[in-house]
Amino acid sequence: MSHLVLNGLSKSYGGVTAVQSLDLAVERGEFVSLLGPSGCGKTTTLQMIAGFVAVDRGNILLDGNDLVSVAPNKRGLGIVFQSYALFPHMTVAQNIAFGLEMRGIDKAERETRTLEAMALVGLKGFADRYPRRMSGGQQQRVALARALVIKPALLLLDEPLSNLDAKLREEMQSELRQIQRSIGTTTILVTHDQHEAMALSDRIVVMNHGRVEQVGAPDTVYGRPASAFVASFLGKTNVLRGTSDGHGKVSLGSLSLAMAGAASGPVQIAIRPERLAFAAVGAAGLDARVLSRVFQGTHWLLTAESAAGALTLMRHNDGHPVPAEGEAIRLSFAPADASLLREGAAG
Repeated sequence: MSHLVLNGLSKSYGGVTAVQSLDLAVERGEFVSLLGPSGCGKTTTLQMIAGFVAVDRGNILLDGNDLVSVAPNKRGLGIVFQSYALFPHMTVAQNIAFGLEMRGIDKAERETRTLEAMALVGLKGFADRYPRRMSGGQQQRVALARALVIKPALLLLDEPLSNLDAKLREEMQSELRQIQRSIGTTTILVTHDQHEAMALSDRIVVMNHGRVEQVGAPDTVYGRPASAFVASFLGKTNVLRGTSDGHGKVSLGSLSLAMAGAASGPVQIAIRPERLAFAAVGAAGLDARVLSRVFQGTHWLLTAESAAGALTLMRHNDGHPVPAEGEAIRLSFAPADASLLREGAAG
């Protein structure tokens, strides 16, 4: 059995469904992110795992034991909140050791484990510092050390980096992933930041309106989105309209391509901007016309119109000429880089 299993997890508030029949299995040592916009149910899911929100239906199994009826402080979970929730009147060492003290760990072991946790998160020498005299990144490290020092069966992260500036956030992402890999703690992260989820996760759970849209490795979810919602939420994408003959052939304007699994009739195809290329002279492709082009240093970002819909494409700044606004172009892409979107899954 998987380390953590969510089975049919559901929660409603009045007539509003926050999470509906969520199923998820997480393996030991895995880093999984719950990703989605505000109100998609990701935070409610995390709070049900933590025990802060009662479950309406379903089970939360940790190593085969159902946690639904277990009090939050008895679940043995480490939690890092968005606000860090540090005790301002306690030093760094006291904050970190608090959970150990509540568990009745003797003083000598508390001191040893606290120093180990401080070293793990890069806070060696900060034992007597108070939170008010620390930067946001340092406070985040204290909160992480406090969660890890109890050696939790599961680490829950509720948007822990959202209060940091962009540069520090990127640095902490790298450190957080390195720490998680070094200790192997199974981790669940809640975030609305697509780049953060892709940088940190072994798998991403994309949620929308209380339901799971797609679960998979970051590169799989990004490159092969299952729905229009996933395609649009996880980075820039092109959603093109076409027609399938029901026998493996899809027509997108002037372009025909082989794509299995499409029923006869209208279809939607997703293709990322960086996967579009200019077709060779005389080769088949999708006819389009450039509407705009914007220079972005390492690449040009072009928008175009076609019979299959609006397009965005990237052209690397490699010294070759870039089509001008109003110029006719022909685009191509590998069928393997395109995804057939689920019907009615625009989100």
